[in-house]
Amino acid sequence: ECVSGCVCPEGLFDDGKGGCVEEKDCPCSHNNQQYSPGEKITVDCNTCTCQNGDWSCTKDVCYGTCMIYGSGHYITFDGKFYDFDGSCEYVATQDFCGDKNSSGSFSIITENVPCGTTGVTCSKAIKIFLGKTELKLENKDYKEIQRDVGDDVQYWNRTVGLYLVIEASNGVMLIWDKKTTVFIKLTPDYKGKVCGLCGNFDDNMCPDVTEEIKPCDVKPHRRSWAEKECSIIRSEVFKICHSKV
Repeated sequence: ECVSGCVCPEGLFDDGKGGCVEEKDCPCSHNNQQYSPGEKITVDCNTCTCQNGDWSCTKDVCYGTCMIYGSGHYITFDGKFYDFDGSCEYVATQDFCGDKNSSGSFSIITENVPCGTTGVTCSKAIKIFLGKTELKLENKDYKEIQRDVGDDVQYWNRTVGLYLVIEASNGVMLIWDKKTTVFIKLTPDYKGKVCGLCGNFDDNMCPDVTEEIKPCDVKPHRRSWAEKECSIIRSEVFKICHSKV
């Protein structure tokens, strides 16, 4: 859209809709949708404005978000998606990362809780260490344990719809649906200073160390199941999301 060429008189641009416009009236494109000059969209914590056919965005540094869901699906602070379905307790993220100049202020550990003998994950057990305070989130509730060592880190909890939100004074926030989904949000101060399965928050996605098994690349009966389960995503119902998927 909005390119000069032989279709428009000199000084005007093709607007992608069969018309010719001045540069200041050029539309912008985002996720296959057209936006008029002056229209705004929100990307993370920044606002982008359509100007002269291009987006002009604010450059605020945003919270990092890690998402853990299902039986071991991860989207790291740096946007890397991968699967890791272990049956132990694992460090999701912490700032105890071997830096001798930092003693660390928090650690978040998650564990899958299976249903009976099937091995399917029903919920997650979460431990949050904030200074001398330990919070255990399990069975849709949480309890607090005070330890003898560590600094005092204040925290607040609240319920927002289906979610339990824990927010701490050190810039750590955890959002739990009381089942299998956990969001961890960190302030930009933690960039490059954390470690764990949620990554190190340095804006750089690292590749997987193992090959991921795709459900559509295995046995025929599993392939047909996967294609059936995924068909709704590719249907008209979610057409507006197709450019993202």
